Amino acid sequence: MKKIACLLILVMSFDVFAARIKDIASIRGVRHNQLVGYGLVVGLKGTGDGGLQFTNQSMKRMLDKLGVKLGEDAVESANIAAVVVTAKLPPFAKSGNPLSVTVNSIGDASSLQGGTLVQTPLRAADKQIYAVAQGPVLVGPKGGQGHSTVAVIPDGAIIERDIASDITNRKMFRLTLHRPDFTTAARIAKTINLDLAGQYARATDSATIDVVVPFNYQGKGVELLASIESLEIFTDSVAKVVINEKTGTVIIGNKVRVKQVAISHGDLTVKVESDEPQRVLASAGAGAEEQKERVAVLPNSTNVGDLVRTLNKLGVAPKDLISILQNLKASGALEGELEIL
Repeated sequence: MKKIACLLILVMSFDVFAARIKDIASIRGVRHNQLVGYGLVVGLKGTGDGGLQFTNQSMKRMLDKLGVKLGEDAVESANIAAVVVTAKLPPFAKSGNPLSVTVNSIGDASSLQGGTLVQTPLRAADKQIYAVAQGPVLVGPKGGQGHSTVAVIPDGAIIERDIASDITNRKMFRLTLHRPDFTTAARIAKTINLDLAGQYARATDSATIDVVVPFNYQGKGVELLASIESLEIFTDSVAKVVINEKTGTVIIGNKVRVKQVAISHGDLTVKVESDEPQRVLASAGAGAEEQKERVAVLPNSTNVGDLVRTLNKLGVAPKDLISILQNLKASGALEGELEIL
């Protein structure tokens, strides 16, 4: 039984430590932007796309721009690979700053190892060019295990234009929670108002907090945001149990509770009773070869974590535990959300 029970991984989450506002919310308009471009990796040792038409046409167009006129002749080489280049443009990016990029093969190249990306413009959703990438690609340590068609170029792009954003002179800022929650939003607004000694923040919904810039912070938007993002908040969350049936992992929030209930599963009996001290009982049958009857009694105030720990002690297999939790939810005895991955 001990061996079976060890297959279960139980993680209890507790809201013990406060979180900084900068870790749970973002400033509206202050975010990364996705960039993408199409390019060619050259210098491969016979591991490129070979005779793919779009790769050959791309190489021909590149040579035409470089002054090499080939007419209607096709360019066929296994040393070239067509790729898609992606990157994240950080907020407040400035012209001339470096940017790391990821290079992904889109043809039938077997490896990008040893190749060099030729000059590739990177565009955002507005179709404008914000960066240009070029340089030798770096395939990770797993390149020999099927990942050699994806590579990176650290600082391989140069940002070509500034990202305009007037933070300093804003009159109002909007915070957006990464995980919307009314309680957390209200706590953030209250904490900001206490820190600024006035009614400057207001939660408009479960994900949004609007902050009016106080008079003494006019023209000092950076200082105001630095003060706000360092404030600590005790976040709130819904009661939830997350189950991964493939790995036998159970993640339980500390607010999940179990109502008064009796559970019978095979030779196992579990009772959650009111005003009873927690105890775990085990009784054996008359014969030494008979299967032991397993009985557990838990108090009415028990949480799912106590229940799981008790079932583990009784040697319940992960698949049986998952079945018990699912049935508890179906019966209405599990107070919280049940999410199955």
